[in-house]
Parts: sequence; structure tokens; C-alpha cells
Amino acid sequence: MSVHLAAETGTVRKKWKDRTPVALLYPNTYPVAVSNLGYQLVYTLLNQQEAIVCERFVYPAQGEPLRSLESSRPLSDFPLVLGSISFEHDYPRLAAMLAAGGIAPFAADRSQTVGAGEPLVVLGGVGVFMNPEPLAVFADLMVIGEAEPLLASLMAALGEYAAGARDELLLRIGGTFPGCYVPGMYQFSYADDGEVTGIAPRAGLPERVVKVIAPAMEQAAHSTLLSPEAELGMYMVELGRGCSRGCRFCAAGFIYRPPRLWTAEAILAGLADRPERMDRIGLLGMEMVSEETVDQIAAYLRQHDCALSFSSLRADRISEQTLELLAASNLKSVAIAADGCSERLRTLINKGLSEDDLLSAAERLVAAGIFHLKLYVMIGLPTETRDDLDELIRLVERLRARILPVGRARGRVSELTLSINCFVPKPWTPFQYCSFGGLSPQAASEQRVEPALAALKDSIGYLRKMLNKTANLHLKFDHPEQALQQAVYARADRRIGPALLDVGLGRFSFKQALRRLRIDPWQYAVRPRRRDEQMCWQVVDHGVRPGFLWEEYERALRGTATRPCEPAVCRRCGVCNETR
Repeated sequence: MSVHLAAETGTVRKKWKDRTPVALLYPNTYPVAVSNLGYQLVYTLLNQQEAIVCERFVYPAQGEPLRSLESSRPLSDFPLVLGSISFEHDYPRLAAMLAAGGIAPFAADRSQTVGAGEPLVVLGGVGVFMNPEPLAVFADLMVIGEAEPLLASLMAALGEYAAGARDELLLRIGGTFPGCYVPGMYQFSYADDGEVTGIAPRAGLPERVVKVIAPAMEQAAHSTLLSPEAELGMYMVELGRGCSRGCRFCAAGFIYRPPRLWTAEAILAGLADRPERMDRIGLLGMEMVSEETVDQIAAYLRQHDCALSFSSLRADRISEQTLELLAASNLKSVAIAADGCSERLRTLINKGLSEDDLLSAAERLVAAGIFHLKLYVMIGLPTETRDDLDELIRLVERLRARILPVGRARGRVSELTLSINCFVPKPWTPFQYCSFGGLSPQAASEQRVEPALAALKDSIGYLRKMLNKTANLHLKFDHPEQALQQAVYARADRRIGPALLDVGLGRFSFKQALRRLRIDPWQYAVRPRRRDEQMCWQVVDHGVRPGFLWEEYERALRGTATRPCEPAVCRRCGVCNETR
């Protein structure tokens, strides 16, 4: 894997002598890993500590051994192993990486004596503090929240150990460090249908682990590792964390509360660290930034001859300054996330976008010289009907009618890509109570996943039939079976751990692995949840008051919108309450 480092800038190389070796795992391939800003941030924070030498491990290509990128050492050489988890499909890969590295994958099988040849495995990342339980059996320790306020002190404590009792060390950390969850010291009990009936921590540990959040940044987080092989070949700068919109399907809008936007000065300080040769800038969170801040960013990019890039735009937040930047950046395509197929569903999910917003945004973007638009929508949202799909079909026709004349006037034929994705209910959202596939509570109570898959496939078939012959339209469809896996992993508890290892090692397929453990995917993906039900992920405390998410769920079903987050004045969800 040294081929990567030969072209990579920003890699930290340290000598091992008198330093604690730390392995940092990212369970995805190199191009994806090196593009992940959170992974880069943790790597940089660790190597800023003189007592630590941190090396990276990524998911290896088929046939390649699992070795560190920096020195090609095996994972078993590292007494501390950290894993950064972003997405549900990372879960089986993480389990497989531990096994491939010669480490007992399950924490219970590792030596109980620290320093006796078995490392401590510490997991973190957004996937962990959304729901830590699917990976609980693999971790000695989990970090719940953001890295900046906790990582240095935690690593100092872990780096001090010599030979000693693993449980003693973990009990001390779990009982004294905020955001530290020792899953092996929490006992869960379950009902026959999978519902959690109790969570009991060992004496000295908190009943719930409070998430740690980072303070306001004096310098925005930015790329520190740059490689031509990166999936995103650009210099990325974070404009803030969280999102104030409160879209009811989106976990990031709830687990990153309160939403925080960095100042223009902090963002410009992050941009100032850009290597001169990097002229493409990726801005994360641009849709929430004020027009004044966009003006200052635009002035910097123009002054330094930089081009702009980003993942998607909110259709109702495209300023003239943004359009000017896009036109100057020669972007080939831009994505707009409508998310709901109809205006009714966009209200249900609290997206707050009208059809006029979408049509106007498309026309303005094409007029700015962007000839390929991507529209993201979800199917399988609660209460969705054929009428909602028909409204999407009409929207596509109206979009084409608006953008094609504008494109022709500029000498180019405009193209539209419609990306259809299956909605997956996520923990810590108002839709955590929903059934996968958009099934009603009555239909979902049949204890089968087949109706959910059939409903999604029916919607896909209908849209394909109605739109397949539309000129200048490209269709991309999600695979319902893959979405089902994500839905199972998202709301699973620790009993799924052995299945993750089986899938990750290729010993069994997803269906076979669950069947072998007598786990019914219905209980995680489809089973309707009650208002007062205890969820396994509630071992984490995000500060959201009891009942708030259910109230938002009921507002969704009534078709009632909720105002965006206003941390300075509102106390609706409980996160900003002074008593916390």
C-alpha cells in the first residue's frame, strides 16, 4: 500500500521509540477513507500528541494483507486500536478487519490483562453515537460524541497503563470520563419480539452516557491529508456541525444538536491552510451559511483563483453569490435534495421545500451554466401513496420544461438525473418509530419483511415504467434488499454482533447469518415502535427530552411543519436547556 503514500501529502511519520503505537481503522477502501474529513481530523489530533504514534489501516483490496499505510506493520503490533465508524455498511467490515488483523473480534474473548498481547479496541464516529449497540460486542470502549474536547485526555489515560486488569482500567474511564461507554459493563434484557426491557450498568457507571460536543472553532476543520487517489479530489473545509432544519428522517439533524456554524474568520483560517496547488475547494454545510459569510468565502476563492465544490444544495438557499461562484467554478453538475416525492411528503419530513422552490432553483442553476442536475428523492416514507409518486412524475416533466429551453439558449442540452433511494428509519429521529418500506402499523405487525420489500419494488417498477423513455433523463434506483440490510443494522442491538462478523468474513450471506442466529430482520427493520418503548440506543444521552421525538412524529403524520432550530431562544427539544 506504499503506492498511496508516495503521492500523498500530510502524512505524519514518527519513530516508534518511547511512543504508544495507536492504530486508526477506517472500514472502507483507501479512496473513501482519505476523503473522510472526520477520519483525517482524528488522525491529526492523535499525531499532535508527542507520546503517540498513530498509523492508519483501511479496508484492504481483495488479496492484500491488512497492514498500516505508514509502515506496513500488522495490526497486532498496536496495543491501542481505534476505529472510526460512519455508516451502517461499515459494521461488517470493521468486524472483519479486527479478525484479519489477528485480534479476537469479540471483546469478551480478549485477555483481561492489559498489555498481555491483546489490544484495547476503542470505537467512535457518527455511526457509534447514533446507535452503539450493533458494534458493542467488538469494543472495549466507545467514544460517544465529537473528538476535540475528549481525545487528548482520554489517550493520555489509556497511554499510562502497564500490565493490569482491563476491567479496572475500563471501569475507571467509564466512570470518570464524559462520553465514554464501556458496553461490556452494561446488561441488556429483551422481550421475545426484540423490545428492550431493561438496561443495567455496573456499579460506578452512569445509567446513560452523555454525548460530548465540541466548542466553537477558532479555525474550521479542514483537509490535512491530500492524495490524487482520494474519492473527493479537493481541499475540504467544514463550515459548521449539525443542521438547524430538523428534517425528520435525518439523524445528523438531531445527534449533532445544538447546530453550530463557525464564524467567517474561523472558516477563512481553515481556507488559509490550503496548499497553493489545491485550487478546488469543498465546503461542507454550505446550505446553512449566511449570505454575509458566503460573500467573504466567495471573495477569498476569487482572490486565490479557487473553484467551488459541494455535495448538494438546498433549493431555497441559492444566493446570487452562490450562483456566481458556481458559474466561475465550471462545475459540471449539482445535486438538489428534494427528498420527498410530493409537496405533502416534503411537509411530512419537515423539508420545507415547495415545487416552486425546486423549479426556480433548477432554472437558475442551468442559467448559471450547470447543465447536469441531480435530483434526490426517497420512496417508502410513511403514508406514501401512488398519488405522491404521480406528483414526482409531474415534477420531473415540469423540471425538464423549465431547464431545456434555458440550456438550448446557452448551446447545451440540459440533463436531469433522478436518484431514487429507499427510506431507512434511523435512531434519534422522529421516524425511529416507523416501519421500513413505508408500511402502516397494521401491515407491519404481520412479522414479515416481504411486504416492505414488495412495496418498494412496486414503487420502483412504477416509476421506471412511467419515466424510462423520457428524453435527457437518467434514472438511478436503490436496491431494496441492500436498504433492508441498512435498516436492520441501523436499529439493531448487540445480539447482531456475530452476524456482522459472519457477513464481514464472507462465511454467510446476510440472510444466512441472521437465520443461523435465529434473528428475524422484521424485529429491527419493520416492527412498529411504541411511544413509551425503551430503545437500545437510549443508553446514549443526546439531551433530547423524553417525548419530543414522538411529538415530532405525530406532527409529521398531521402534516404540521416545525420551525428550524433556534438555539439562542428555543427550548423545544431540550438540548439547549440550562438544566442540562
